[in-house]
Amino acid sequence: MLNIPAKAQPAVAAVERFSTALVAGQLDAAGAELDPNVLILESGGAERSAAEYLGGHAKGDAAFLKTAHIQLVRRTAQVSGELAWVASESELHLSKDGKPVTVLSTETMLVQRSDAGWKIVHIHWSSRTKAPGDHH
Repeated sequence: MLNIPAKAQPAVAAVERFSTALVAGQLDAAGAELDPNVLILESGGAERSAAEYLGGHAKGDAAFLKTAHIQLVRRTAQVSGELAWVASESELHLSKDGKPVTVLSTETMLVQRSDAGWKIVHIHWSSRTKAPGDHH
């Protein structure tokens, strides 16, 4: 279920470009969508700039995502002034030790409009393995 108001479309497009580039391992293209001072929170850790993320976790994230089939389940977005938030819920289907595993992933991105267009200023990722009986 995608609930995207028309005025949020440019911000959502920036999120989609970032995600597509990351999955493809195109870190320069992914980085182009990030504000230099982006704050990324994931699994209790933090990266406080685009350079820190692209030089660190981005490579591992790209390698992991490459092995997964990503199914976007739900996305909502809102715009207020120069800021937009985009919240996404996905299922990642992958194989671990030869067994199929489903990971539930949630993502919040804060996107800010600037002279350079819409840039991602904050990302929060959270995920867990789907247990039997979990449902949306």
